[in-house]
Amino acid sequence: MRHCFLALLLVAAMGCSNNSDIPYQGYVEGEFVYVASQLAGRLDLLPVARGGYVHPGDHLFVLEHALEQQGVDRAEANLKRARDTVNDLRKGLRPEEIDQILARINQAQASVDLSRLEMDRRQRLLATGAVAKEDYDQARTTYLNAAGQLKDTQAQLATGKLGSRIDQILAAQAQVRASVADLDQARWYLDQKLQDSAVEGVVFDLLHYQGEWVQAGSPVVKLLPPANVKVRFFIPESDLGRVSLGQPVTVSCDGCPSPFAGTVSFIFPQAEYSPPVIYSQEYRQKLMFMVEARFDLQAARQLKPGQPVSVRLGSAQ
Repeated sequence: MRHCFLALLLVAAMGCSNNSDIPYQGYVEGEFVYVASQLAGRLDLLPVARGGYVHPGDHLFVLEHALEQQGVDRAEANLKRARDTVNDLRKGLRPEEIDQILARINQAQASVDLSRLEMDRRQRLLATGAVAKEDYDQARTTYLNAAGQLKDTQAQLATGKLGSRIDQILAAQAQVRASVADLDQARWYLDQKLQDSAVEGVVFDLLHYQGEWVQAGSPVVKLLPPANVKVRFFIPESDLGRVSLGQPVTVSCDGCPSPFAGTVSFIFPQAEYSPPVIYSQEYRQKLMFMVEARFDLQAARQLKPGQPVSVRLGSAQ
């Protein structure tokens, strides 16, 4: 209806004068940014106020987030544990455990030396017939057992100085990656409850208030970035050829200190009014086309959505 009313005003003005310099009528339009959370929750904090100005990174609102914070804490603890496991698998045994193995090696070496002396002594006695062969065999078996125990303990030392097997390390590294993904997901859920502004703009409206329950996807703050402010004006079908994309325009409004310079950013491809089936010259004059123009940020900050304006083609003289 607003489009129709403004267009009718233009038609009436054209009927009273044929001056080609008559300004086109239009109004200021804003493309709003609605900030919402993808999660539901109670609105605990709303630090912005209607009419305020925010920049990227400024806090807009906070929903209850105790559960999401616990999820982040748990994910961080799991990630630390997974990384510690990888580091532990790469290190091998601790120095104290290595010292214990070295002590067992010394004990095994002493047993080997003692059993070798006993075996050699019985071998000499066996040559003289002072001992039976069974006694020598027993002493030799004792020596061989001691030597085997020494080699086994030395192998434990070598293994203890190495890290774990590669497949164990790879499995632990995979657990680290899974823990990182869990932490990223937990932080995403927490960020949904702590909404910051992604754009610069005016806080045009607040759609919920502190203490209210906010449904998932329900906007809480309505922002209007200066870059999203534009002017829509209407031209008759006969003047359509005078307008082109990128063309400079001059906009004036009541109470504005001076006209604003802008450029045509979009021309609607369809007429605002469709005449009856039979076209005539009279009906052609009723055909109106909507045109959009945009401005630099400084000028856009001074324009208000819904504000009526007058638009002239070309730069201000």
